[in-house]
Amino acid sequence: MKKSVLEFWVGLFVLLGVAAIGFLAFRVAGGGNVGGSGKTYTVYAEFTDIGGLKVKAPVKTSGVLVGRVGSIQLDPQNYQAKVSLNIDSEYQFSSDVSAQILTSGLLGEQYIGLQQGGDEENLAAGDTITITSSAMVLENLIGRLMTSFAEKSSSDSPAETPAAE
Repeated sequence: MKKSVLEFWVGLFVLLGVAAIGFLAFRVAGGGNVGGSGKTYTVYAEFTDIGGLKVKAPVKTSGVLVGRVGSIQLDPQNYQAKVSLNIDSEYQFSSDVSAQILTSGLLGEQYIGLQQGGDEENLAAGDTITITSSAMVLENLIGRLMTSFAEKSSSDSPAETPAAE
């Protein structure tokens, strides 16, 4: 009798452990808004370069998660990336809010950072954020740095003069 009770409790403990690991794996993988209010509104932002931004990337303000990237599409009229942002309805932003693509750490994941504006009118569902700043792509920065060094070294080298005869 004691052995079967002990086996029951061990089995229950293992089952709870597996459920906890499954829940954490779901959350880390960007699964649904488990535990959140679930009510969101969608706004849009257009960027010339989104770098490595992905769907379900965080949308943050002051380091606080306020939403997620819903979708990324190419606008056929102006060939810019149109990003839909699903913002938690408990957070309201002014109509002159700015959005920029940032990176967590040096090589971390990319996310959208929102900076609150000063306008009294709030963004409504379906509005577009007009003040945006595109991603800083590391490869582009390295290319500019290399070009700058090449130009500087070529201008620093003394001009060759023809040899006197």
